[in-house]
Amino acid sequence: MHDGNERTRFNTAARPNWCVGCGNFGILSGLKKALLKLELEPHQVVVASGIGCSSKIPHWINVYGLHGLHGRTLPVATGLRLANHDMVVIAEAGDGDGYSEGMNHFIQAARRNVDLTYVVHNNGVFALTTGQTSSTGKQGFVSSSTPDGSIEPPFHPAALAIAAGANFVARGFSGDIEQLGELIAAAVEHPGFALVDVLQVCVSFNPERGYKWYQQRVYKLEDEGHDPRDQDRALAVALADGDGRLATGVFYQGDRPPYERSLPQLRDAPLVDHDIANTDVRFLMQELI
Repeated sequence: MHDGNERTRFNTAARPNWCVGCGNFGILSGLKKALLKLELEPHQVVVASGIGCSSKIPHWINVYGLHGLHGRTLPVATGLRLANHDMVVIAEAGDGDGYSEGMNHFIQAARRNVDLTYVVHNNGVFALTTGQTSSTGKQGFVSSSTPDGSIEPPFHPAALAIAAGANFVARGFSGDIEQLGELIAAAVEHPGFALVDVLQVCVSFNPERGYKWYQQRVYKLEDEGHDPRDQDRALAVALADGDGRLATGVFYQGDRPPYERSLPQLRDAPLVDHDIANTDVRFLMQELI
């Protein structure tokens, strides 16, 4: 629990056991900064996660948490949001968990546009299982799963999110906590499915792309006059990544209404507020058990 200081209300007594220098520390700090900026209280937030180094975050932030299955973060987060609209729902995943194991869930969540925020710790590897290449790993990357080098080119998460219908698409860097906190806060505030892809340093299994490597390449879209309402331009920027320059900031902001606003079952109230006092499920129990 926190020490009574309102600035530390999202801290826990438990301490992360990530590798020293891991970019996940920066992402955890950015998330806490965002929640403080939004003046939220711990009971107003729930974090869902899958499996991986990134997905230990619910253990180390003082909010409600649900640690799910590998690649299944978004179905859990979707259920949480549809059940209770008063909760701020944040899904946390790594690129292995979210973009490899959970790729189809990612596409469908963006298409449905459920009002939740998806923070993905993108380091190009399955770090928890000792560094196998993921779907965002660079072509030629040598790992235990690709001993001769990966022959597949990496895909572009921001571009796929835009094409699939996400309402808010942004990217941050684990070494820029201030910008990352601002991006997560903006994602939470924006209605609909919001992706915050985070360029995350993995000091143990992808040390080639360390803090200095990223600092030499990242730039901020707002410094170049980017208009996040221009979907075509946002898609072009998202597809233009290379080893030379890596954009951070808000790629795209749309205005499509969130999924839950159109569901007839949820028009009057979220599921948690439905009166089920007279609901009888005995026939289902008899049939299925």
